[in-house]
Amino acid sequence: MSYLKLLTTLFFLGIQFFAYSQEAKKSIFQRIKEKTKATSEQRAENTGDKIGNKVGDKADAAVDSLLSGAWFKKKKKTDGAKDEKNTGNDSNKKTDLAEGENSSKSPNGAFTGKATGKYDFVAGEKTLYFDDFSRVDIGDFPADINTNASGEIVMIEGKEGKWLNLTKNGNFLFDAIKTLPDNFTLEFNAGIQNDPTNNYSGFGLIFSTLKDDLLKQNFFSPGTSVLFLHPGAAEAYVSVLNANANGLSFENQIKMPQWDVADNRFVKISIWRQKGRLRVYANEDKLVDIPRFFTENDGQYQMSICRNFFDNCSVFINNIKYAIAAPDTRSKLLTEGKFSTTEILFDTNSDKIKPESNTIIADIGKILTDNPGLKIKIIGHTDSDGNPAANQTLSVKRAEAVKMRFVYGFGIDDTRIVTDGKGSSEALNANKTPEEKAANRRVEFIKL
Repeated sequence: MSYLKLLTTLFFLGIQFFAYSQEAKKSIFQRIKEKTKATSEQRAENTGDKIGNKVGDKADAAVDSLLSGAWFKKKKKTDGAKDEKNTGNDSNKKTDLAEGENSSKSPNGAFTGKATGKYDFVAGEKTLYFDDFSRVDIGDFPADINTNASGEIVMIEGKEGKWLNLTKNGNFLFDAIKTLPDNFTLEFNAGIQNDPTNNYSGFGLIFSTLKDDLLKQNFFSPGTSVLFLHPGAAEAYVSVLNANANGLSFENQIKMPQWDVADNRFVKISIWRQKGRLRVYANEDKLVDIPRFFTENDGQYQMSICRNFFDNCSVFINNIKYAIAAPDTRSKLLTEGKFSTTEILFDTNSDKIKPESNTIIADIGKILTDNPGLKIKIIGHTDSDGNPAANQTLSVKRAEAVKMRFVYGFGIDDTRIVTDGKGSSEALNANKTPEEKAANRRVEFIKL
């Protein structure tokens, strides 16, 4: 009997244990489900917060980028709730376009197509002034630049060459850049260290018919036109004071994402004057194109650089090139049979072509494409620095590198182009000053 009772007891215990196990499983699964739900909800909430924070940060950044001091007026933040109200349920609407199909219009009729232009800057052929500050000792200030502020020559880690650090607010007047011709180009690299905030007017170019205004920071005299670039506000500002109109002709603020300290601290600036017209390029993007920037027909404009930032920050410039505007490349090569340019640039002691050479290469490539019977000879030249034998070899390699751009970039038959290099053997001058050295570093094209 005791054995039977034992079996019976074990049987009932087993049933109870199974039932308890099932309840335990349910309990565990329920806890997992509840935990997963809570975790998902928390993740969704966190994700929403993160997205909201990112949107808010971008909105704040967009607003902050518009803030400035003397020239840039602060603007109020956009009312996000109002924008959301205006959009309605458009985010849930579907379009009739299949995946991969393109349209120049969105469902509400707004144009969404892509507009394209071209980098049309053509640098001057005859160099009037060039300075890479190679002759100036580190820590010194160039003797041929007048200023009411201060600065010094520095080296920048990761950047090539020497740079002029404009350390204090004020104006900088270049002795070699005197009265400006009706057609000229000005190129330089610029950079900034630390956050300059978005106050004050920024980095300026002052064009005035009044010499006394060139060392002023407030420009209210008729006959003065100014351009300011502010990498802290990511904006450019232009102002023209017309002497004949007795006051301000116009002013404007322009977006400048190409030089924004939040994303990029260094920029290549190119300026092109054609009589009254001013074109300004940041890297390879046209920033402004103003037909009546130089308004004084009888005025002799001069130029200075102005630094006007709120916080302590370093402003760097180098490779300043000022030149007479270039002639038409097409007519010179086709009609005269010869064309020489200093606008095909290479890395130091290298045959690697710099990106800023693309415009002139594209111009010549188009000539070769449009004239399939044209054959040319490309000759590389260097300055006289360094070993003559090494310069000779380098000049040949550079000419060959230019040829390959036409062969692979424009599909030109390589039999139409021959190359040669002269090194420093055919220098155009004494090769002593930076301007003379820049003129000797050239590429020559001869019609065969």
